[in-house]
Order: sequence, then C-alpha cells, then structure tokens
Amino acid sequence: MKSKFLLCLATVFAATILSPALSSAAESSLNWLTSSPAALAKAKNENKKVLIDFTGSDWCGWCMKLDREVFSTPEFAAYAAKNLVLLQVDFPRTRHQSDDQKQANQKLAQQYGIQGYPTIIVLNSGGNKVGELGYMPGGPQAFISALEKLK
Repeated sequence: MKSKFLLCLATVFAATILSPALSSAAESSLNWLTSSPAALAKAKNENKKVLIDFTGSDWCGWCMKLDREVFSTPEFAAYAAKNLVLLQVDFPRTRHQSDDQKQANQKLAQQYGIQGYPTIIVLNSGGNKVGELGYMPGGPQAFISALEKLK
C-alpha cells in the first residue's frame, strides 16, 4: 500500500514538474514577431503565410485557451516553423507595452476591422488576407486543418 502511494505521489510530482517544462519548450520554439513590416518582409522572403494573432494575452480567457490548446503545442510549433510567420498583436491590460507598440497594434486592429479576441488573420506571402479564424475546439489538429484549407 505504501509503495503504491509513493509511486502515485512520484507520478503526480513528475507530471507537475515536467508539464510546464514541455509547454514552455513549445512556446519558446515559436518566434512571435510584434512588427507588421518585419513579419511581412520575412513572409515574402521565406514564401510563407503570416498568422496575425489579435489577442488580449493577459485578460482574454479564449485567447489564453487558444494559446494553451494550440499555440503552446509541439504540433503547432512544427507546423508554424515550416509554414508561417507569426505576428502577435496584443492588447494587454497589465503587461507593459511601449506607446509605439500600442499605436501600431491599434492601427492594425482598425485596418483589419477587429471586433473581438482572439481573432486570427491569415495573410499570404504578398500580404493579402486569405482568411480569418478564432478559437475552435479540437486542439492543434483542428486549427492546422483550418489553416490548410486557406491555401
């Protein structure tokens, strides 16, 4: 009985310690840009699509859910590395952001008519809009499938 308890305790401990490490490894492999001109130039140079994530990263529950269920996964990181240039347009409430960044983000939100968060705008390598997505259930597979349909 005592050995089963210790085994269970060790399993819970390992899951608690490793889970955030695996998640942050996936997150750190994503290269989110914050400059639209830089993202567009990189997409053109690498012939990739631009995924623009309009988010309220520190207050929007659906944004955090999308990040946790899709963007923080190894599957999405692998797909993004091959196919996407990632641009985060964030509207935080508590995280510091420069006035220039706030202004640039506001301009992009107006340009694309953003009404709510999360809104995902996908551009082709020429900078033309090819689609719009939001949160969807099904994890990275469903999200990647929706992105593939935009080709």
